[in-house]
Amino acid sequence: MLKYGVLGFALAMVPVFGCKSEGTADKVKTGTKAAAASGDAPVGAAPDKFTVKLETTRGDILIDVTKAWAPKGADRFFELVKTGYFRDVAFFRVIDGFMAQAGIHGDPKVNQKWRNKRIDDDPVKQGNTRGTVTFATSGRNSRTTQFFINFGDNQRLDGMGFAPFGKVRDMGVVDGLYNGYGEGAPRGRGPSQSRLQKEGNAYLKREFPKLDYIVSATVVE
Repeated sequence: MLKYGVLGFALAMVPVFGCKSEGTADKVKTGTKAAAASGDAPVGAAPDKFTVKLETTRGDILIDVTKAWAPKGADRFFELVKTGYFRDVAFFRVIDGFMAQAGIHGDPKVNQKWRNKRIDDDPVKQGNTRGTVTFATSGRNSRTTQFFINFGDNQRLDGMGFAPFGKVRDMGVVDGLYNGYGEGAPRGRGPSQSRLQKEGNAYLKREFPKLDYIVSATVVE
């Protein structure tokens, strides 16, 4: 049973800032930092189906994306991966039995670039069941860069407009992500999203050293 209220969840998942990192072809590689951070590098629409490998500090996570589930969300995820956004990006909010959230960049300047790069909502066509991957939202047409992976069947979120765009192939690594900090501040003892957006990974590594990170992301299929 979902134990997080509608208001608390929505506020905690505000994607206030977003970001972009480094250029890539199929594999995330070092590129022109300024171009990546600007969020203006053209990528194009995502294919109908594709698979992303997240290389994390806990192991590899494969996400199978189905564009028909949430076309705008799939295009944004594809864009973030192909431009190298997911480099040294923390799973900053991991709540046992609920979800694991990531997507705020470790560079505050990059976050500032993405603050207003929002995408319109998708209709919810796929439920928020275990293993599904969904963009965070704070309200209508507010998605930017933050996403979460459902640990359990959180189908209460369907009626709140959270539209999954993909599913994790094997949840073993996700289940092992460090969850000792719990809910974020001010409601819990975990990281503050506003501080992370403004101070970046320096804040996390100083005050929350046990967090797991996405090291890089690649479109593999």
